Amino acid sequence: MVIPTNRMEHNMISVIIPTYKSPDMLDLCLRSVIKGQQNKNQIIVVVDGFYDLNKEVLEKWSENIDVLNLEQNVGLCRGTNLGVYNAKHDKILIANDDNVFPRFWDLTLEDDWEDGAVITPNQIEPYPSMFKQFIIENLGTDPKTFDLEAFWQYDYHYASGDKKEESGSTLPIFMNKYDFIRLGGWDENYELGMVADWDFFLKCSISNLKMIRTWNCHFYHFASASTNGEARQQAERAGHEYAKYKWGSYISHHPETNQKFIL
Repeated sequence: MVIPTNRMEHNMISVIIPTYKSPDMLDLCLRSVIKGQQNKNQIIVVVDGFYDLNKEVLEKWSENIDVLNLEQNVGLCRGTNLGVYNAKHDKILIANDDNVFPRFWDLTLEDDWEDGAVITPNQIEPYPSMFKQFIIENLGTDPKTFDLEAFWQYDYHYASGDKKEESGSTLPIFMNKYDFIRLGGWDENYELGMVADWDFFLKCSISNLKMIRTWNCHFYHFASASTNGEARQQAERAGHEYAKYKWGSYISHHPETNQKFIL
């Protein structure tokens, strides 16, 4: 990919990456976000407890990141909100620690920017997904052996260069910090953060923000590698019940557009 010189002076982005107990995932995530960027963006790692477990990785990338050490586990939602509050740029990108960033992610997302929109880069996952827009391709399930260069080549092959549609409503999200705060961010009452994203996307739709998906770059996702099993299912059920209590109805998901709505 050739980078035009007039694309090198974009506004900076604040990236918020909450992390918990997945240092190997975090290491790969940070390697990709740092080596894949063209500008010197702000990268905030929100350590939601277990700092010592992540200490080696955080020190490894210390020159390129801002660490927000919460000292105790406050939950994904509150951790994400605190990360956003510490963002020094108007444009924020919220990603998971089990995401892998594509090459030139910052330039590509800047080119896709729209005021009044929430931009979702499409994802590649190793296993079948409920999201029909995702590319299902097993490029690796172990962050220690993941081939970053091979993923970057794969992304470059599939990046269309001009394909966008209103079928966002999945993470990662690229949006205006003011819009995130105006909508109240993640609702901190959701257990383990389950369904909090649906809740937030519902608020975005109610506020008439455009939910845009772009195929101009893809993020790899290890598909919830850090939160599997019965505990995750229980938290998800509890999240849906809280959503019903809050909104008076369960939050529904449109399988084609990913739009979140209540009946």
